[in-house]
Amino acid sequence: MTVRAAARALLFALLVAGCVQRPATVEYKAAGDVPPPPAEKPTITAVRQAPASIAVKSGDSVHIIARRYNVSMRALIEMNRLKPPYKLLVGQVLRLPRGRVHTVVRGDTLYGISRNYGIDMNALARANRLAPPYLLLVGQRLNVPVTSAAAMQTAAVAVEPPSPAPKVDTTAKAPPTAPIPTPPPRSSGRFLWPVKGTVLSKFGPKSGGFHNDGINISAPRGAPVLAAEAGVVAYAGNELRGYGNLLLIRHADGWTTAYAHNDVLLVGRGDTVRRGQTIAKIGSSGNVTAPQSHFELRRGTKVVDPLKHLASN
Repeated sequence: MTVRAAARALLFALLVAGCVQRPATVEYKAAGDVPPPPAEKPTITAVRQAPASIAVKSGDSVHIIARRYNVSMRALIEMNRLKPPYKLLVGQVLRLPRGRVHTVVRGDTLYGISRNYGIDMNALARANRLAPPYLLLVGQRLNVPVTSAAAMQTAAVAVEPPSPAPKVDTTAKAPPTAPIPTPPPRSSGRFLWPVKGTVLSKFGPKSGGFHNDGINISAPRGAPVLAAEAGVVAYAGNELRGYGNLLLIRHADGWTTAYAHNDVLLVGRGDTVRRGQTIAKIGSSGNVTAPQSHFELRRGTKVVDPLKHLASN
């Protein structure tokens, strides 16, 4: 499977604003009693969101340029083969990654579009200068920012962010570009609870139009986070906004688990983990203020309610 196909397959638009996102609505361009046009297949067009290249100005950094042109730091670094510590020279010419355009069709929401492209909904809103309640028009063209989150969300070709670095033990790890091993067979039909604690927020819709794609479990800071099943670490980092120090683990039969808001990560990309192995320590990184773990469970492209697949606690 290609990276692009994998990215479409797993769609890990994980965690925004404390692991939940607000759906947006589409306003139809229908005059009088004329019904809106029938549903159309979404259009994705490769376009230049920014100049093909830019010259570095005084005070510029990789981070500043990436935010200025709505591209990811990782994409900018890789395209220009920059090396740590990523220092730039005034006048240096940098190539900018290509972007995409999505044409709004009947039934589209900002939340749904962000999930389809594997990007942060807030980033999509910022790129198009949209404000709540994020009304969209059929036929409206939205710039889709280039982001490394989509690659990270494939849970197979995840990248490690250049900065800031999460707290991870410095034992030997597989390099970011190396393929991860095949996950071992599952040892049980149900997953272990990753944390012993109180469920703060359950899976599903929340008041105010919010939605939680997993569950949030309260636990003391520094308490162990356990692997819910044997698998292979596909991502260990903190690039995805809102999640803090995050782990993604691939399991056999197309399952993937996510563990967010950690204080310390004890495993790295490419590591094979045992069922019940301590993989992280509870923290409050990301968009939370109290120690807790956000846990997600997915089967292929579908996000599922973890409580229906966890063993008795």
